[in-house]
Amino acid sequence: MGDYNDTITVTVAPDRLFSYLADVQNLPAYLPRLTSARPHGGDQVTVTAHIDPPDAPEQDVTSEAWIHVIEDGRTLEWGAPGEHDYHGRLQIDPGDDAATSRLTVRLHTDSTEGAQVDHGLEEALRGIKSAAEAADR
Repeated sequence: MGDYNDTITVTVAPDRLFSYLADVQNLPAYLPRLTSARPHGGDQVTVTAHIDPPDAPEQDVTSEAWIHVIEDGRTLEWGAPGEHDYHGRLQIDPGDDAATSRLTVRLHTDSTEGAQVDHGLEEALRGIKSAAEAADR
């Protein structure tokens, strides 16, 4: 179990990056395993991911999650109910100039530790950077 965080610079203005990330239908564009994200009013979202666990066959899994969009402070918080206590927070701050943002992601999970989570977090940040910059062109 543990807490993890990482930061990346994205070449998109903070308000535009926040707007892109606050639209949950964009999730599959930057999270490599997600194949769909369907909002259900309020903060509820149904997500489907394609996974390849080491101890089971490759498969699609669907679960419920929540996402809180907090416009004041350009913050998103999310989580998924269940035994793994998975939740996180994404914060967008201004970068070195008006056209860049500093994106920090913090997450907590009880299910996996160490290098696997660090790798997944780095992969997610690279995905966000790539997708958001392409969408902003």
